Amino acid sequence: MKTKVLLNNRIVDLKSANVNILDRGYQFGDGVYEVVRFYDHAYFELEAHLIRLKESCEKINIPFKMHLKKLESDLVYLMNTCDYSTGYVYIQITRGVMDRNHIYRDQLDLKPQLVAYTVKEEKRPLKLMEQGITVHVTDDIRWLLCDIKSLNLLGSVLAKNKAHEKGAKEAVLHRDGIITEGSSTNVFIVKDGTLYTHPANNLILNGITRRVIIDIAKKEGIPIKETAFTIDEFLNADEAFTSSTTAEIMPIVSVLLDEKTYALGTGKRGVITQKIQDAYSDLIAKIPQNQSTL
Repeated sequence: MKTKVLLNNRIVDLKSANVNILDRGYQFGDGVYEVVRFYDHAYFELEAHLIRLKESCEKINIPFKMHLKKLESDLVYLMNTCDYSTGYVYIQITRGVMDRNHIYRDQLDLKPQLVAYTVKEEKRPLKLMEQGITVHVTDDIRWLLCDIKSLNLLGSVLAKNKAHEKGAKEAVLHRDGIITEGSSTNVFIVKDGTLYTHPANNLILNGITRRVIIDIAKKEGIPIKETAFTIDEFLNADEAFTSSTTAEIMPIVSVLLDEKTYALGTGKRGVITQKIQDAYSDLIAKIPQNQSTL
């Protein structure tokens, strides 16, 4: 399997994609990133991801001087260098290279650095999307600017690994009893036919898949409320699921909390969850007709 890397404005081999150790992404986690799925050599929601990438840069004062259309073209070219048709691209922008110093504002010649590469994903996780997953509920110990898709993922990494140690697929995070999101996903519940998810504020990342799901719910006539819910409301939901670019829509069928395991709803994928999954699959099937218009 060959892997090419987009390094600023050049396509290079992986072994040639050297990054300076004084890059602020390496030294401080001073940067942002995006992950974009592609199916059968076609990106899904590329435009939305690139717009959010630009917004994340602006929120932490990284100058974004690239033309989105040019970046899109480079990423399509990068994808087409793959010897596989289905996977995802990881894109990262850091503030740039300079001598290690917390203060960057005096560095007028600081140049942001872009790196992107593709990863193979052979199949959609359809079996798991039917069977569902177990999640572990734990404290949200991350910083308070979760709406920025930054490189600072240590809180999420620790939570995900703790969940993994307990045999769970994902960590569901809470602040003082209020569910926010997963360690690398957004979280939805269904109660009495209504879909609930945490509002898109600074406490969560407004996921691209999250936005697609909200649009699906509106089109399918499923009531949707962007309202915070508690741990108890989560445990007593009729259905629940996580959403993300790579894992798509995963039903939650059981929950680990305080060393106890709880079945969620019937312990199986719910009707509304499956309806949303089916509509999401329909969108994927139509990707060639819905490519970006940047």
